[in-house]
Amino acid sequence: MVPQQVLYNGKITTLYSKKPEVTALSVTDGVISAIGSDDEILATADQHTEKIDLQGRRVIPGLNDSHLHVIRAGLFYNLELRWDGVPSLSQALAQLKEQADNTPPPQWVRVIGGWNEFQFVEGRMPTLDEINKAAPHTPVFVLHLYDSALLNQAALRQLGFDRDTPNPPGGLIARDSRGNPTGLLIAEPSALILYSTIANAPKLSFEDQLNSTRFYLRELNRFGITSVSDAGGGGQNYPEDYAVVKNLNDNGQLTVRIAYSLFAQKPGQELNDYSRWLGMTAPGDGDHLLRVNGAGENLVWSAADFENFLQPRPDLRPVMEQELEAVVSKLAEARWPWRIHATYDESIGRFLDIFERVHRQHPINDLRWFIDHAETVSERNLERIQALGGGIATQHRMAYQGEYYIRRYGRESARRKPPLRQMLKMGLPVGAGTDGTRVASYHPWTCLWWMVTSKTVGGTVLHEEADRLTREEALRLYTHGSAWFSHEDHCKGTLEPGRFADLAVLSDDYFRIDPDEIRGLESLLTMVGGKVVYGTGDFARLSPPLPPVSPDWSPVARFGGYDSRSPVPPAHHHTPIMAADGRVWETGCGCGV
Repeated sequence: MVPQQVLYNGKITTLYSKKPEVTALSVTDGVISAIGSDDEILATADQHTEKIDLQGRRVIPGLNDSHLHVIRAGLFYNLELRWDGVPSLSQALAQLKEQADNTPPPQWVRVIGGWNEFQFVEGRMPTLDEINKAAPHTPVFVLHLYDSALLNQAALRQLGFDRDTPNPPGGLIARDSRGNPTGLLIAEPSALILYSTIANAPKLSFEDQLNSTRFYLRELNRFGITSVSDAGGGGQNYPEDYAVVKNLNDNGQLTVRIAYSLFAQKPGQELNDYSRWLGMTAPGDGDHLLRVNGAGENLVWSAADFENFLQPRPDLRPVMEQELEAVVSKLAEARWPWRIHATYDESIGRFLDIFERVHRQHPINDLRWFIDHAETVSERNLERIQALGGGIATQHRMAYQGEYYIRRYGRESARRKPPLRQMLKMGLPVGAGTDGTRVASYHPWTCLWWMVTSKTVGGTVLHEEADRLTREEALRLYTHGSAWFSHEDHCKGTLEPGRFADLAVLSDDYFRIDPDEIRGLESLLTMVGGKVVYGTGDFARLSPPLPPVSPDWSPVARFGGYDSRSPVPPAHHHTPIMAADGRVWETGCGCGV
């Protein structure tokens, strides 16, 4: 059969054991039909075949984020000022001021995660005085990971917060000596106060949500992402909040494959949620671009062990066992796979006790259920996960919280957190991702860089060299490894005949550049099913157009998304210096670490 497309003159990493690197491949009906040398593949083309000269560029399988809140992020992307990758606090505050000056009432300026103070050359957080000076009249909400948020005075007035406002469940409102709210919200012990506060800000219209999601997907395509496992999220109701991605898919405008999980929304009503959803849909419903994957990452709220290393490890309430076992039993009986958020080994152990009991009644070892995060998982619990057929979706949250973890638990404890090398040695299914867009940045190359170098975004090295991954190992986790979690490892994640033609042509050679330059990589050409979804530079002519950003005052129109201009952590005065035992810290910046 004559191919529809031929890509040639490249350095194509296939991750296919029989032909790990080739120079050309052909595509027919969205699937790779052949791989080999330029002469071999070009000989199969005719005058109707589209031929793309790769100009000697490195090509990789499309990246697949095993844990991204892509559907929720798309609904809000055009509303958000992203500080992801911004190199200095002065630049971040200048952006905040400019956006506040251009945001019309009643809208807010929102900085919703994906950054921390260690990425800034100043090495510190913004102060409330600085935020109020930058935006004296427009409400501002600045989320710091999932541990706290800063509100300016205009936002406090908008919310009606005053000295008589009680602390909400699961959070603290910081107050001055007279009892008035200062603008600092603290997630102690849970992030509910952060969820509930930002939920008060205005949303976009449906048409603007369509536009917003298209621009967010284009942002992911810019970095070579072609697939995502969506982990749901607070406030992401099914089926209402899935209408946007369904509309885009129906109209041929979905440029990332999405396998989504359904996230329980109401504490105490989780079993009712899943009972209702099991009657509405089933895993696998949909198509190769948009499909149901299973349940989670929140199965019951009582099992949520939030990853705030600034606070002590939460001790889950005894009611968790009863609530979680009821939900997991129902899912297992219905043959639904699940994912569950778990930061701490203590939580994982209790979850596994439940899963083992359920397994005796309804076997789960072929469901492809998995643990999300698992930073402190023990070898014993890894063995239990393996015995039950489970996997682990790991993310680069330690790249953003490593300094906080070390402060609480010590440098020695931070080694092998999460224990990626041990997971691979055991042969566990492991997929890589980010947990973007709030707890960490959605930027995939920061995750790949973190797995290879073990550095935080502030430059702190967490792991010994023996525990770091090779570049090929890291890439495999971010491609074929992640495909296991959506039951798609038979059709994507490698560039071999019969697999989807999902690929990225990189701006530089991932395998040859300096390790710290990995964070600066982007895609020059991204294809999903043989369809070009993003192109720039010499490939810009192939890129499909987008409509203008809407609304026109959106931060995306002014600043874009991730800032790639300063990807390497600078060696400046605030970089933490630790004694050999990991207990003595010197930062010189007063940033509170």
